Amino acid sequence: MSRAGAPSPLQALALRAGLLPHWTDAWDQPRAVGDAALRRVLEGLGLPCGSPGQCAASHAWLAADDAAHALPPLVTAERGQPVAVPWPHTLPQRAYRVTLEDGAIIAGTAVRGAGADAALMHLPAIDVCGYHRLDLGDGHATLAVAPRRCYGVADALRHAGRGKGDGEGARTSPWGLAVQLYSLRRGAACGMGDLTALAEGCASAARAGADAIAINPLHAPFAALPERYSPYAPSSRLFLNPLYADPATVFGQAAVDAAIAGLDAGATLQALDARSEIDWIALAPLRYAILRWLWQRRESLLPRAALDDYAAFRARGGTALHAHACYEAIQARRLGDSANGNVNNQRAAPDWRCWPVTLRSPADAAVTAFAQAHADDVGFHAFVQWLADDGLARAQRAARDAGMAIGIIRDLAVGADPGGSQAWTRQPETLAGFHAGAPPDLYNPLGQDWGVAVFSPRGLRRHGYAAFLEMLRANLSHAGGLRIDHVLGLARMWLVPAGAPASDGAYLRYPLQDLLRLVALESWRHRAIIIGENLGTVPPELNAALSARGVLGIDVLWFQREAQAQDDARDEATEETADLAGQEAGTAAFLPPQDWPADAVATTTTHDLPTVAGWWAGQDLAWRDRLQLLAPGETLAHAQAGRARERVALWQALCEAGLCSGAVPAPDHAPLDAVLAWLGTARTALRLLPVEDLLGLPEQPNLPGTTSGHPNWQRRLDTEVRAWFGTPALRARADAWQGIRPGARHPPAQR
Repeated sequence: MSRAGAPSPLQALALRAGLLPHWTDAWDQPRAVGDAALRRVLEGLGLPCGSPGQCAASHAWLAADDAAHALPPLVTAERGQPVAVPWPHTLPQRAYRVTLEDGAIIAGTAVRGAGADAALMHLPAIDVCGYHRLDLGDGHATLAVAPRRCYGVADALRHAGRGKGDGEGARTSPWGLAVQLYSLRRGAACGMGDLTALAEGCASAARAGADAIAINPLHAPFAALPERYSPYAPSSRLFLNPLYADPATVFGQAAVDAAIAGLDAGATLQALDARSEIDWIALAPLRYAILRWLWQRRESLLPRAALDDYAAFRARGGTALHAHACYEAIQARRLGDSANGNVNNQRAAPDWRCWPVTLRSPADAAVTAFAQAHADDVGFHAFVQWLADDGLARAQRAARDAGMAIGIIRDLAVGADPGGSQAWTRQPETLAGFHAGAPPDLYNPLGQDWGVAVFSPRGLRRHGYAAFLEMLRANLSHAGGLRIDHVLGLARMWLVPAGAPASDGAYLRYPLQDLLRLVALESWRHRAIIIGENLGTVPPELNAALSARGVLGIDVLWFQREAQAQDDARDEATEETADLAGQEAGTAAFLPPQDWPADAVATTTTHDLPTVAGWWAGQDLAWRDRLQLLAPGETLAHAQAGRARERVALWQALCEAGLCSGAVPAPDHAPLDAVLAWLGTARTALRLLPVEDLLGLPEQPNLPGTTSGHPNWQRRLDTEVRAWFGTPALRARADAWQGIRPGARHPPAQR
């Protein structure tokens, strides 16, 4: 079938189920999902499709199911715009009543739409944002009325009592640092960065004029499986990683020292802290042992006010916190039984999908019985969540007290482990049997399988987006901003059936406008900016939708290029001439930062990309060659030759900006200060400087496509947080990033 022709029964079913039989790839070429792959995805969604008859039956089932749930538990709308409510009945009009959050009542008559809107009832605009109760006929729903856009950087500045600029020499736009929290160092020997180091880093950056500090995801990993330490493949995105907690903030340093001494762990902890890379497998059990020692003595070590605060936190956490704590305790017990030979399949012990049937839901009676029998274990896992939550709150307060208008920008991973806590507690809203990923693209010709589970669009609608809101609110807690990883997932997600090649997946549509409205509403309620990671192949219409909603994109130096000239005469230019022009075939010129999209965050790089020093030296290429990750048929020499041409292009841009002159520096002499000064002219809403580039480091935190061979999520910084701006060279680098000319430094804006 051509794209313009009538869809086959299989394709028609796919479209009805929200799948995209056709899509456009990274090379801007139309692609079609093969019938075999389409059948596998549809059958994974519970829709038989082996014959035209089965396709028709599944199509009819979808239609009947949608009609039976036509009025969903939650309907979104936009402030000042007419409200459209799904309604299956044929009456031309119906009385409605909206009870606002403050108790005010709005009543009237809803009118059925015509034509394509015949399944909708239309209500007049509601001018009050919030979660209101809608009664329509004999049905009711929550009506979420959202502002037109998210809370923005300018709003944060106004709320802090500041304008965007403060005269000659001031910052051209607000800026901040981007850090990997685990990599930070402070005076105490911790083995890894913690939330106290983050608080100190916030104060240090604020003194240098920063308004934000962006961090890696803090999501809860598997406490009993320290080898699973990737922040982007967590057990749950609802809770925090307790390893980041600094118990000294609650217990006092003397108690922590006593715990370390009681465990005879001082020498081990000092040795682990001295390493340049985190040994998660050795460090995590030690840190948990310290926390457990303190937990067992909490009644004697903590004042009554702290114990009451913990009790209140546990009560507020409700069933979600209790379920997560139960999951952690059950998993630890099963792994212990496995190690002792009491469980036949050790590999199955961690995964709730392989647990006994009686434990496969947090609502099961056996889970309740387990919690009662192991109350101390369950309480411990709730307790360490309290410690981490308290530490994060302290860090955000430190950021705001130091004068940051935004403070901490948290990071929301695209999914969670399908065998983890969040999938266990939110089974109706989670797509079983699929992983999120990406189709083949320029950097991954075989596609990507990220191994994480994501929400089901139908499940979200059916349950009033409760799981999405729960997650959103958890990650906006104690934060001034939120970065949404792979924001394309709000519109569509590449689903890979478990066990299938990533290339055999298909895109599934998500209710973009509903999700963006909820994001905007929660953004204002938490006074937090929203950043959408929109790198890679993102449809222009999505970027437009994000911009319209005030979701900031990300502008990365390496990708901000001018359109490649197609002049045939240029192909005949000598290599020397072409290089000097920055336009050798395949090497597009770098776009001046003044011309970068304004509705974005500007940055040199990300955790998945090379640092400035590493890019200039080709360090990333050397790693890819070593791990056999270069493109098929490409050699390191060829890749390095291409990078040399790119260096010329970047050098040319710096020279044209009046920041450099002369010959291109050698690979081991990156013009870092000039690059930062160049990006300091960007007119984006916010600029984030990775701390690795502030310090001039050559190595990046993560090398995508690797699970071994490269120290992903393990590297630590040598410089302590209090010394980030402790030398004239580092202060000058920060000034350059702020757009402050040498010799014209002004104090930070009045805070």
